[in-house]
Amino acid sequence: MRIHNAEFVTSAADDSGWPSDIRPEIAFAGRSNVGKSSLINNLLNRKGLVKTSAEPGKTRLLNFFLINEKYFFTDLPGYGFARGDKAEIARWKPMIESYLTGRQGLKALVHIVDIRREPDGMETALAEFAANAGLIHILVANKSDKVSKLASAKSVREIEKALGKKPILYSAHTGEGKDVLWKAITPLLHERVTPRHAPEDTE
Repeated sequence: MRIHNAEFVTSAADDSGWPSDIRPEIAFAGRSNVGKSSLINNLLNRKGLVKTSAEPGKTRLLNFFLINEKYFFTDLPGYGFARGDKAEIARWKPMIESYLTGRQGLKALVHIVDIRREPDGMETALAEFAANAGLIHILVANKSDKVSKLASAKSVREIEKALGKKPILYSAHTGEGKDVLWKAITPLLHERVTPRHAPEDTE
């Protein structure tokens, strides 16, 4: 997709601060330090749109970006290595779950994992939650340039076994996987926005 315009809109912790206009929207989530910000910048051909940091857990709010004045990309807070107090960390889970189930224009979750790490329980839980919320789950194994082809093949098998699908290999450094990810996202951005409902509580 050709990116004519990409701009930061707002940061928010709950729906009172979310953009009120409903457009097709793609969310990006992953562990802290997984390279999420660099991936989004690379995907949009922008160097500093999404702020990057060497400090894990720096993103603590939902950050909304308007793309081509038509679509939203949302950068979700990282999880796993956050350096925040316990009360703040405890707010992140309900914040993300509320967004994933309540955001009406949300079309898909781009779930980013580090190709050098075997998925853990938190990543499995996120994939399961996305499925229960009725979201399309696009799995991306980032930092593919950091491993050999042999190690990459091994990691892909481990990720597929743990999370149930083969990931898209991505590198913000080399651009590997950029066209493949856009191919997965683009049709969703042209779909009609229809009401979504939170999954029923089965307990």
